[in-house]
Amino acid sequence: MSQYRDIQSAVRVEKLRIWFAWICGNIILLIIANATKDIAVVSVITQLLLVGGFLALTVALFRMTGALNRKAAAARREVLGDDM
Repeated sequence: MSQYRDIQSAVRVEKLRIWFAWICGNIILLIIANATKDIAVVSVITQLLLVGGFLALTVALFRMTGALNRKAAAARREVLGDDM
């Protein structure tokens, strides 16, 4: 049971790191967009990149979280002997 708890805590820490990276990435994108808001052409390009960056970061976030959930479920089945 201790092994399962170690796995769960490692997964929890990795999820927190992923969410923190997502938040930091989006804050950086917003700072860049705010810095270029007064320049017409650059602002439009920056906003398009902001939307693309947000979508890319969000897709990566959910894919990584899903992979961690699958890994944790596999470890749970292995440790606890469930046949789900």
